[in-house]
Amino acid sequence: MAFGTLYLVATPIGNLNDFSPRARQTLSEVDFIAAEDTRVTRKLMTALDLPAKPLVSYYEHNRRQRGEEILARLLAGESCALVTDAGTPAVSDPGEDLVALCAPAGVPVIPVPGCCAAVCALAASGLPTGRWCFEGFLSVNKKARREHLDSLKGEKRSMIFYEAPHKLRQTLDDLAAAFGAARPVSLSRELTKLHEETLRMTLGEAVAYFAETPPRGEFVLIVAGAPDLPDADGADDRMARALAAVARRIEAGETLKDAVKMVSADLGVKKNALYALALDENKD
Repeated sequence: MAFGTLYLVATPIGNLNDFSPRARQTLSEVDFIAAEDTRVTRKLMTALDLPAKPLVSYYEHNRRQRGEEILARLLAGESCALVTDAGTPAVSDPGEDLVALCAPAGVPVIPVPGCCAAVCALAASGLPTGRWCFEGFLSVNKKARREHLDSLKGEKRSMIFYEAPHKLRQTLDDLAAAFGAARPVSLSRELTKLHEETLRMTLGEAVAYFAETPPRGEFVLIVAGAPDLPDADGADDRMARALAAVARRIEAGETLKDAVKMVSADLGVKKNALYALALDENKD
C-alpha cells in the first residue's frame, strides 16, 4: 500500500482573499485535516465555502501522542492537510515535529505555499533582505532570553522576531539593551488586516513610542543586523570621512536622516551602519 501525503497548507493571516486556489483544492481533497484549533479551522472552511472534512486537533500540548496517531493514518494510506490558525504550518510551530516524524518514515511532505508573517514583514521593512535569520518568540525565562540576545550581538543579518502586544514593551527594552538604542527596527502589526501598519524607527524610538502608545495586535519585528564598524586602528577612513560629512550637513541645517542618505550615496558606505554611528555621535 502506498503511503498517504502530508500537505502543509498555509492559511490567511487576516485577509481571506490570500487563500490560494491550490490550497482550496487541497483542503477539499484530503482525507482529514490536522488543525491547531479545530474551531478556528471549521470557521475558516465555512467562510471559504469548503466542504466539511474530519478534523483532528494537533497543537503544542498534544503533539507527541497525536503526531504518532496522524503518522499511523498516513502510513495506512490516508492524506492529511496540516494547518495552523494563521500562516504557514511547521515554521515556529509544533508542525515541525510532525514533519520530522514523516520524513524518515518515507511519508511525502508537500508544502502548499501562502502567507507567512515573517516574510511579509521582512519585505515591507525597508531593511536588508538578502540575508536574514528567523528568531521567533523570545523566551519568557529571563536567563534564556538574555543568553539568546547575547548570542545575536554580532549577528550581521536582519533578525526577525515575533511578539504579542502585551509583551512588546519589555521585548523592545531588552532588544535596545542588547543591540543599542540606535539600531534600526521595523515593526509590522495586523498584517493583511484592516488596521495593518508598519513602523520604521530605531529601537530607542520604538521604546519611547510604545511607552505612550498602547501596543495592539500581533507584531513582527525586523531588527537590522550589526553594522560594519570602523576597525580599532581607524583603517576604515571612509566611514570616518562619512561621519564628518554628516556632521557638516547637520550643521548646515539638514536632518540626520537626510544627511545620512546623501552621504551614504556619495561615499558608498552602508546607510544603516552610518546612521547608527551618526546617531550615537549626536545623542546629546
